[in-house]
This record gives sequence, structure tokens and C-alpha cells, in this order.
Amino acid sequence: MKFRDLMFGALLALAGTSLTQAQSFKEFNEGFPETVQKMYHVPVAMGDGVKLATDIYLPDKTGKYPTLLIRDMYTNGSAASRQKYAKFATSNGYALVFQSVRGRYDSEGKWYPYFQEINDGDDTLSWIAEQSWSDGKVGMFGSSYLASVQWLAAINKNPALVAIAPAVSPGNYYRDVAYPGGAFSLLSRASWGIGLVGSRTNMSFPVDWVSGINHLPIETLAQSVGFNVQHFQDWIAHPSYDDYWKPLNLEDRATEMDVPAINIGGWFDVFLRSTIGSYTTMTEQSASSTSRNGQRLIIGPWPHGWNQSSKLGDVDFGENALIDAPAMLLDWFDYWMKGSTKPKGLKADEAPVRIFIMGENVWRDEQEWPLARTDYRPFYFHDNQTLSEKSPAKKTGTLKYDYDPADPVPTLGGNIMMPKLRGPYDQKPLDDREDILRFVTEPFTEATEFTGPISAEIYASSSAPDTDFMAKLIVVKPDGTAFNLVDGVIRARYREGFEKPKLIEPGKVYKYEIDMWATSYKLSPGDRIRVDITSSNYPRLARNLNTGAEFAKTSEMQVAHQTLHMSKEYPSKIVLPIIP
Repeated sequence: MKFRDLMFGALLALAGTSLTQAQSFKEFNEGFPETVQKMYHVPVAMGDGVKLATDIYLPDKTGKYPTLLIRDMYTNGSAASRQKYAKFATSNGYALVFQSVRGRYDSEGKWYPYFQEINDGDDTLSWIAEQSWSDGKVGMFGSSYLASVQWLAAINKNPALVAIAPAVSPGNYYRDVAYPGGAFSLLSRASWGIGLVGSRTNMSFPVDWVSGINHLPIETLAQSVGFNVQHFQDWIAHPSYDDYWKPLNLEDRATEMDVPAINIGGWFDVFLRSTIGSYTTMTEQSASSTSRNGQRLIIGPWPHGWNQSSKLGDVDFGENALIDAPAMLLDWFDYWMKGSTKPKGLKADEAPVRIFIMGENVWRDEQEWPLARTDYRPFYFHDNQTLSEKSPAKKTGTLKYDYDPADPVPTLGGNIMMPKLRGPYDQKPLDDREDILRFVTEPFTEATEFTGPISAEIYASSSAPDTDFMAKLIVVKPDGTAFNLVDGVIRARYREGFEKPKLIEPGKVYKYEIDMWATSYKLSPGDRIRVDITSSNYPRLARNLNTGAEFAKTSEMQVAHQTLHMSKEYPSKIVLPIIP
């Protein structure tokens, strides 16, 4: 039996089970077994001599064990959530090593996100493999930054690293973390980069990160709320994709990695694009057939805090939305690290991709991503604000709106970190705004599924030398409820690529391609699709001030008069991946 068939029986069977808040490892609340050996704050030297505080948990004082490694920057290992990871590992015959990353909590060195994790992760893997209690095999798991460190450690192809399970992980730090579509991810970079992780320990100073970050210019934003954070200043100093960001484009570095991975993501996660990107690039380009065939993808109806609740925003996706994460992880690591061939729940004919179909609210396994049977259909915008598969026949057709940076469209749902804003929300609070163009289809007469990458191609002109254009895909229910599924943005100066910005000529029509990432939804008869076009999404994204000035350097702004073109010559459209 091939591993491709074998392992996905376990993964997919378990993904379909329901367990409330499974990701919290609630079943590991009890104390450690008496045999567990614990060693706290062991100083482990990195290649440059800096010592990182490392906790070690062994199932017993004798024997050699496969090891699960967590490298963390959010706690020092004493938090209940991290203790549960140690209980999970040791109760299942694994050693667990918990390490605070460089410059955080009791670890020496200077804290600076991301870059230092490449060598530190590699050094830690080598150290574990050399220990008397280690059998030489190491696996890694964790979410968000705890997932980032897995990919970064994998770059050096350390032979000790045999499997990883990154959840909701960034993979292209320019396109996902900092500048989606070329527009600065203001809310997450300020609240996380300045507020939470601006020093050695997590911080919670009384700063309103949603409505209190409208300070301009952005280059003095941190100072305006009382901080001086070097990594935040570096992020805003590099608004284009340049040599600063290239080491962190893990999609371009797949050839340097050789490790099987479960890529776990959420349709409403801020790093969804990278979850899919990591799966596809590793499947196609990673260094060995074992690694290429060992990639797995699972995407649920989750935000960045994955697998915690069936309800997100204004929508409840039902009890099937949650999975038994600990059992899934145990099967995964048992196969790679203990030679297990028959995990519980095994089915031999399952597939490498598992996705949750929203609307129908069911899990489904697939053979590839994107789905080979996809029918990519264009839906065109018309100047009567309809959306249809019929292409425009008119020689001219336009709609106009004004974008005022002093009064931006407020963020309402989407793929963001902030718990009170993320996910699907009824868009009714934005109905009165005149700076949004809305295009809607006729009601669908039969159930229709779209699953896969979403993109918009619009033709637009502006009175400004630089501006933003945004598209949001919305499902409109028969009762009038209209909730968002996915959106995207393109900053005009990056319409031809993110490396070399080029301002636009006011009044000239340009084609803008908007990457809206991906989603999966099954419409019911009577549902309609709506697409909203606008130029702001604040504070999720920093406002384009429309002046063409260098990013973050100015507080000067101007109103942009925007024109969307819809004609035979300029067929603005959205392309949906319809599944027959």
C-alpha cells in the first residue's frame, strides 16, 4: 500500500469527526504521568553561542524517543496551552522539546521576527538529534508563528527533521504578512508587530489597535503610541518586494526543503494564500519524491484561530466544521516517526486534499489543488450594476465613485487576525456608503458550487497618480443577508509587479488583476452572488493617500475620482471556479 493512500485515510477520516475546540487539546488537562521527566530552562547554545531557554519532557528517564519540537515566541512554556502539548506528546511515547525563540522571555539574544529562525531552528534540530534520550527523529507542529518556524527550520534540510504540521502559516512574508496586493497590512502589523511582540515578552498596553491607529505619517505611528520597534520600522521601509523580503519567500525556496507536511489552513485565515502556496510549491518543487508525495492539505471554515468554533462572524457552519486535531497529528507523526502503517480510522482509497465546502457544510476529499475538473467562468460587470456571464456589448460603459482617504470604507469581516472583525459578516452596515460599487447576479436556479482560486480583472481610471482597487465576493441569501466570502486588493503602482512601483497617469484606463486568493462555497437555489468594488478596507489595510508620495512618509492626502469601465473594449469581470 502506497503512503499517499495510507496516510490520507487517517487524515481524512479524522478530519470529518467533530470535537469542540479540539485545537485547544482539552483532553490533556490532567497532570503528567508519574514517569515523565521534566527539565526546565536548559540553556541550549546556538551556532553563535547565544543560549536559548529550552524545556525538555521525556516519557521516562530511560530509553530513546522520537521528539516533537515546538519553538515559541508567545509564552515561556509555562502556559496551560503549552503544557497540554507536552502531555499530548509524552502520553503518546514522544519526548517534547519546548524552546523560547531568540530574544524572547528567558532566551538570550536580540529579538527580531522570522529571519533568525532559519539557523536557530537548524541548530536546535541538530542538538536534539545528539542527545542521549533522542532516537534522532524530530517532528514539529504548531500554529501561526509556531508554524513559521517549522518552514524556516526546514530550509537547511536537516536530516533530523522528518515531518512537520504547520497550521495557518505564512509562506510569502511580503505578499501575505506585510503587503497583500502591495497594500500595507496595517491592523495586523501594528497590533502584532508593535503592540504584542514589540519587546521580549507579550505586551498589552491600553492601545486601541482598531480605531486608534489612524496616525499619519505611518513612519511615526509606533512613536505616536509610545513605542520604538525596529522590525516595524523595517517593514514600512520596504514597501516593495526587494532583497529584505526575498529570504522569507518560502514559496521560492521549496527546492531547499525536504520534509513531508500537513498544510492546515482556513478559508478565512489571513495566511490562506500561503497555506495553499506551500502545498502546491512543495508538491511540485521540494527536494525529494518523499517530500513531494508527502504534502497534505486541509482547509476548514476557520479563521486564524483554527478549529475552535463552528460559528464564525455571522455564520454557523455546523458541528462538522471541527476536527479531532490531536488524533490527526498523532497519526501523522506515528507514521513518519514510529513506522506505524495502520492508523486508527484508516481508509486506503482516500486523497491528499481535504476541504470543507461552505454552504453545504461538508468535508470532501480531492486528488489535487486546484481541482482538475474546475470550469473557470467569467462573470462580467455591467453599468446597470448587474453581474452575469454575458459579456458587455456596449462600446462604452462606466460607473464612478469618489474615494476619500479621510473617510475610508471600514473593515467588516474577511481574512484577518483581529477576532472581532474576521470571518463572514452581513455587509448591511455598509449599504449606505456611496464609495462602493455593487454588482449582483440574478438568483441561481440550481445549487452551484465554486471551489478554487478567485480573481478579478477590472479596467479602471483614476484622477490620482496612485490609488487602490479592491474586490469583495459576497453571497446574498433570499432574505437579503449578504455575507462576505473572500476579497482582494491591488495597489495601482504595483499593477505590473511588486518589485518596481510605477505610478499611473491620471485619467488613463489600466487593467488591474486582483488576486482574491480562494474559497469554497455551494450556493442554494435562490442565492445570488455580489461583487463590491471600492478603494479602501480600513484599518485592515493602510489607506492609499492618492498622492503618489513614497509610502509612510507623508500625511498629505487627496480625494481620488475613480471610474470603473465595463464595455466591449474593457470587459471588467470576476472569474469563478465552478465545479460541475
